Amino acid sequence: METLANLESFVRSAQAGSFSAAARHLALTPAAVSRNVAMLERNLGVRLFHRSTRKLTLTEAGEHFLASIGGNLDALQHAISSVATDQGEPCGQLKVSMAPTFGISHVLPLLPAFLARYPLIRPEWHFENRQVDLIADGYDVAIGAGFELAQGVISRPLAPAHVIAVASPDYLRGRPVPATPDALEDLEGILMRSPQTGRVRYWNMRNKAGVEVPAQVRESIIVNDPVAVREAVLLGLGVGFLAVEDVQGWIERGDLLRLVPDWYADAGTISMYFATRALMPARTRAFIDFISEAFEQRQLARRFSGGEG
Repeated sequence: METLANLESFVRSAQAGSFSAAARHLALTPAAVSRNVAMLERNLGVRLFHRSTRKLTLTEAGEHFLASIGGNLDALQHAISSVATDQGEPCGQLKVSMAPTFGISHVLPLLPAFLARYPLIRPEWHFENRQVDLIADGYDVAIGAGFELAQGVISRPLAPAHVIAVASPDYLRGRPVPATPDALEDLEGILMRSPQTGRVRYWNMRNKAGVEVPAQVRESIIVNDPVAVREAVLLGLGVGFLAVEDVQGWIERGDLLRLVPDWYADAGTISMYFATRALMPARTRAFIDFISEAFEQRQLARRFSGGEG
């Protein structure tokens, strides 16, 4: 009888395409995953992977074996997870990726209530400005906007990702307040270069009538992080384009002013992303439902809408 460790090492390596990625998911060393797979091959008497220095691919026998046990392994893991405690409570490590500005401001404050409800879950939360590979990187959930849906990944919308123009009262003092996006071209702009594409991001702004126009500012300062954009705007260095949820508190306190309030740019939808599974781990389902419930109770979808200005 094969051990669960051997079978899980094989399945995760096949899904991720490497022993290293599977090791991150399983909290093992790559050597341990490789050893487990080698033991499985030896016990079965067949080679399951073609190995090279750069690539790990399934053999024909490996493909047939994966198709045969993939769903059964998920069912077995779910059964083990569901009886991991006498109470049957969700438990185990919950690995989540989210953008730093959004995650720290709007998700991290929910952690005390989440842990009070699910004390046996151990959060491992990563705050990073990148789209992660849920399976290869071993994440249970990712939260962000504009993710490309890979095969086997689905999303649950949370709120719109609307970008607005903001400036500090000090910067606007003595300057005419722009009424339309085209009037922004007379102001210094604090722009962001995308770490993913290397390009400076410019926005097209729209109003409730659906009219869309480009928002042009003088290129004054370029940074590569939205927090840096916000801090530079707070220092009175120019106009920044930031998501509503990243500046809402500063606007409410009067530290920032929203410019051209009838206009916003649409950057997509803030969503939770997770791998499709017939039997999702209880901890993952608990987190997804908890966050969805919290966003609904706080009406964050409405509050984060650029059309509410």
